[in-house]
Amino acid sequence: MAKTSELEAAYKATTYRVFLPGGVCDLRIGQPCETLRCWLETAGSTEFALITAYNPGALRADDALNAERQSQLECELLEGNYEPYAAQHEADDDGWATEESCFVPDISREDACALAADFGQNAVVCGGADGVPQLVWIEDGEQ
Repeated sequence: MAKTSELEAAYKATTYRVFLPGGVCDLRIGQPCETLRCWLETAGSTEFALITAYNPGALRADDALNAERQSQLECELLEGNYEPYAAQHEADDDGWATEESCFVPDISREDACALAADFGQNAVVCGGADGVPQLVWIEDGEQ
């Protein structure tokens, strides 16, 4: 599914919950999170991404396929020497199920987009040391 205003609105109407050592951060696109900023500073991280393998192309897949794909993503991150943390994408719309995700510190925007593209994703959430999550469309992020 290509970038559309409806799809963009859906991504922005989502809470990106990150489970970090010491606490939970609820992130929203474009909104600063002081807790995340402090965590990134303490960890010495200057960039991050949230990547999921769930529902490629924003098309609902069955639970077993989503779980299998997410497990593959986590393995690829570990094999790439990243340290992923558990995260979830929780849509404001109750009609869309929660998606498992990975919060990945110290991954470049380009690498995050390439990995997300491998798993059929339209977009990824990325940010810098300021802790402000941004929606990055795969076609924009790989350039």
